[in-house]
Amino acid sequence: MNGLLRNNFYSSVPSAKFLAGAMLLSGAVVIILDNGTPALLIGYMLLGMVGFSISAFSGLQRENTAKWGKYKLTAPVRRKDIIGSYFICQLVWLAAGMLFAFTVMGLSMLLHGFPFDRREDILMVFVAGVSVSMFMGAFFFPLFYAGGSERNEVTLAVSLLCAVGLTLGIVRLLNIWFGPKMTARQVLTGAAVLAVCAAALFALSYFLTVAIFKKKEY
Repeated sequence: MNGLLRNNFYSSVPSAKFLAGAMLLSGAVVIILDNGTPALLIGYMLLGMVGFSISAFSGLQRENTAKWGKYKLTAPVRRKDIIGSYFICQLVWLAAGMLFAFTVMGLSMLLHGFPFDRREDILMVFVAGVSVSMFMGAFFFPLFYAGGSERNEVTLAVSLLCAVGLTLGIVRLLNIWFGPKMTARQVLTGAAVLAVCAAALFALSYFLTVAIFKKKEY
């Protein structure tokens, strides 16, 4: 598994490096600017968490283009370990995106003060970013192996749209359930529900992807 993780990491590094450079430059702009609303900061935080997750997908595409995915099957590793390494790799890059988001958010607050209406809003932004990323992975991996690497761009676009739509749908249902004036406890409950849904679908996607991959013939 360690070898698989290192291979996945190195495959996705080129995309992650480019994104990291863009995030550093845009992060500096976000920290310096203070437009009176948290919209810019929220957009940056979501972009970082979702963007770094996409780096894991680009590494998978690069491997399949180079036919490296076929050579992995000749190594003494199980197919479920190959799939598991991709899911873990996405979580690692998601953590990197969260680090960027947390750092820029902290520095922005030091310069301009607290931009949100209440403290629970920060948690919801992080949970939303994590949920979109995990939902995206939950859709992308099984679609990738079911549809083939030739449709990678379409698969990524569909996965992102489904992830955003599902996240917004759950948030909408929570708003309807709790009402427009949510208490702090209700916000935390809503964040927990969204996080659990994302984690559950991510886990189910792993088993579905393993089942699809085991039936693939190369």
